[in-house]
Amino acid sequence: MSTEVAGGPAIWQDKKRHLWLLGLVVPTMLFLVLPLVWALNKAELHTAAQLPLYIGPILLYVILPALDLWIGSDGQNPPDEVMEALENDRYYRYATYAYIPFQYASAIFGAYLFTASDLGWLGFDGSLGWLGKIGVAMTTATVAGVGINTAHELGHKRESLERWLAKITLAQVCYGHFYVEHNRGHHVRVATPEDPASSRFGETFWEFLPRSTAGGIRSAWELEAQRIRRTGKSPWDPRTWWGNDAINALAMSIVFWGAMIAVFGVALVPYVLVNAFYGSSLLESVNYLEHYGLVRQKQASGRYERCTPQHSWNSDHIVTNLFLYHLQRHSDHHANPTRRYQTLRSFDDSPNLPAGYGALIGVTYFPPVWRKLMDHRVLEHYGGDITRANISPRRRAKILARYGATGTTEQVAA
Repeated sequence: MSTEVAGGPAIWQDKKRHLWLLGLVVPTMLFLVLPLVWALNKAELHTAAQLPLYIGPILLYVILPALDLWIGSDGQNPPDEVMEALENDRYYRYATYAYIPFQYASAIFGAYLFTASDLGWLGFDGSLGWLGKIGVAMTTATVAGVGINTAHELGHKRESLERWLAKITLAQVCYGHFYVEHNRGHHVRVATPEDPASSRFGETFWEFLPRSTAGGIRSAWELEAQRIRRTGKSPWDPRTWWGNDAINALAMSIVFWGAMIAVFGVALVPYVLVNAFYGSSLLESVNYLEHYGLVRQKQASGRYERCTPQHSWNSDHIVTNLFLYHLQRHSDHHANPTRRYQTLRSFDDSPNLPAGYGALIGVTYFPPVWRKLMDHRVLEHYGGDITRANISPRRRAKILARYGATGTTEQVAA
């Protein structure tokens, strides 16, 4: 059986073509649980009625890992002869565009639930308690955190519309600098000690999070200042600010949340903070697991070797891939950064994660579990020579003393 790839010959079937719309479950999930909330309130289970409002973390930490484990890997790669037609099929980009209005509808509705004084229509006696408010905030932050992946997909593209949509998507989590730093910083420095978004062997997530966040913000502002100076202008000249992507992206966040606080009141501030901090932390946990310990070697010229699929951890678990638009096929993404998500491939010779992102995001929070799961894989990838890995400077002496130049899997797992 074959499927029509717009503009191309009917020679290959994208079995996931219509399944990509499952990604829209994420920005609509707060609305989808409302009947359950109402039913639990009608049953006089008012505390339990607030638990479905945590559907964001539940989906992320429980449902996706369980589905990945149950359904398993994808294994389907598009052949060369359909790549151009598949890239040009606009259905796939519309599937990502559709995420954005639902994301903001969720953010606005969540703000209403967080601040409303009378939720009698939902079965509550007055407003939500803090148990429910935190659940709403974490769910909308999950929507926004996953939305960063939508921004990631669109921000790599050449069309002006898609680039602006990327910045709009990032505004909710106040992470507009990602648009600049990821494309012009991370993709240039990936898997090197100079890259704040590439985690190091022995570095915990809690050490990586502030380093990557602060380093990314600093890098974005420096990159934009350099770009503006190359045009013969000063980055401090107010006339350049609208064209400064670090500034206009930040302005979007200020305008959006300023308007939201004006409408819903200062009681919304905790909601804003959860959206910004928890939402962006989801991106950074993904950054952490995507390049852990991997490094591009320096050549005799002093330049780093070209980025290849060997410099990113890969995963082909189909369910999380559907929800994250093939982000887990990260090895191919870094080798071909402008390639659209539907054409990304998974290769057996890439370093592969033991599970999908959905299962591993939560694991990153527990350093001993993460290191037991991943350190021996880094060592195996480098043929037992730990000196070839990207090692945390703080722990370099200890790690080298423990593993030596040719550590063993048994030593790492110990």
